[in-house]
Amino acid sequence: MAVIVYSIAASLDGFIGTLEGGIDWLARAEGRSEDHGYADFYATVDAVLVGGRTYDACLKHGEWPFPGKPCWVMTRQDREEKRAGVTFTDLEPREIALELEARGVKRAWLMGGGELAGAFRDAGLIDEYIVSHIAVILGDGIPIFGFSSQRQELTLDQSKTYADGVVQGHYRRAPR
Repeated sequence: MAVIVYSIAASLDGFIGTLEGGIDWLARAEGRSEDHGYADFYATVDAVLVGGRTYDACLKHGEWPFPGKPCWVMTRQDREEKRAGVTFTDLEPREIALELEARGVKRAWLMGGGELAGAFRDAGLIDEYIVSHIAVILGDGIPIFGFSSQRQELTLDQSKTYADGVVQGHYRRAPR
């Protein structure tokens, strides 16, 4: 099976977007000389997994954010648009994991959103977590794991603090 890594930016109170899906609060940590390890991380993944709303938000930024990587967009909506390397699907997480394996994907980045991450986590499919905490408290919004309900023990591999206040933790699923 492919290793699935949930790498996400979150507020200190555990939200990945405002209730409307806004991510303007991330601006304080973007566009500076520090990429918070993004380039090195991106080089380690073979594919990207996103939810439909996250995909739509990515398109608003102009330039395609996942160059050179196949992308699966999990959505229940019928999508007419076509984009090279993008697969729109309504498959369940386990079925996606099997498809990744069949296509030879070794490591996939699960990018968001929270409901999608919760579904993958509840299915036991997330192997690693990289959470970049941004120094802001939103008060409400889209939770980092949406509806996920299962307890899961993790082990901390490493943590790093950046000059702009971002604190990034790398976690793995604890052995059972």
